[in-house]
Amino acid sequence: MLEWHKREKPKAMRVALLAPFEEPIPPPKYGGTERIVYSLAEELVRLGHDVTLFASGDSKTSARLVSCVPSSLRPLIDNDQRTWMYMQWHGFHQALHVLRSKRYDIIHNHADWPFLIAGAFTNAPILTTIHNPVQYNLGVKELYQRYPYVSISNAARRYLPSLDYVSTVHHGIDVREFEYGDSPGDYLAFLGRIDKDKGIEQAIEVARRSGSKLIIAAKIDGPRLAYYRKKIKPLIDGKQIIFIGEVAQSAKVTLLKNARALLSPIQWDEPFGLANIEAMACGTPVLALSRGSLPEIIADGKTGYLCKSLDELIDRIADIPKLKRQACRAHVERHFTVTHMATKYVATYEKLIKSHRLRVFQHFKVMKSFMIP
Repeated sequence: MLEWHKREKPKAMRVALLAPFEEPIPPPKYGGTERIVYSLAEELVRLGHDVTLFASGDSKTSARLVSCVPSSLRPLIDNDQRTWMYMQWHGFHQALHVLRSKRYDIIHNHADWPFLIAGAFTNAPILTTIHNPVQYNLGVKELYQRYPYVSISNAARRYLPSLDYVSTVHHGIDVREFEYGDSPGDYLAFLGRIDKDKGIEQAIEVARRSGSKLIIAAKIDGPRLAYYRKKIKPLIDGKQIIFIGEVAQSAKVTLLKNARALLSPIQWDEPFGLANIEAMACGTPVLALSRGSLPEIIADGKTGYLCKSLDELIDRIADIPKLKRQACRAHVERHFTVTHMATKYVATYEKLIKSHRLRVFQHFKVMKSFMIP
């Protein structure tokens, strides 16, 4: 047993990736978490690891797919909450059955707190990336503090600082999917969701006060539909303020690469914000309010401007030509590629697997000491 413990670990790992069921992997349009899970799965496979993806049956992946629900659950969220909840738990049950019967070196959870129940069904170490930090304490400290976590930014740890964070891994993208544009048009862009926290009202205010054209590409969730109709729709005139809805990858790249800048006047301490690195990958700088993770993502004065107020943000529009679009692209290539992300996750996996094996070995020694000679 001692020789087994000291034996060098094989480079290839058996990795289980647990994804949310709301969107297929990859998502056809909006879906930050799902897109990150897809990119990570593809890169881990490329690096030679044995990857199993637990997701909806309409997902497409180079990894081995375990279909937990027949198709993504997004259509049910707004129309049939009861069925949506049933299918969620059905999906958990399907995943747990496979996790209990198969052997994995590491289980990487991207599907939020409910999937931590897997800890009762497997002996493999479980790592959870917190994509959507809760802003309230649902007994998380008492129930889940013994599990290891990854934060997607250092700023994200402020929501639940008592958790066992084993690393911070910034999101990464495949820059080959984002065409560089060096000849921007005459508009600013907003990309994301229609939500108060995302700063959509503030983005429109910036555009109107500065006399700039703004193109909004955004998803409208059912719970936000009333907000959109009451607060946002009356501000859309189709000329200066244009709304094009939720867009797929090709339309998103076209929007970003031709924009003068991306507006990101967030109204909360956002844990990451994938749209910011997607814009910079296209050569498009970001004008943002300096909150949450954005100081970790944007190089102030080089790939965008981090502002303290809307007035400052409006003033900075005149300074956009001072920013080099190639510097924006290079910044993403240096810090926010899918290879960077996957490499950091692999290092975290190895650390947890080593720690887990050590605990198993120590437990074996203790048990052996109680055995009758």
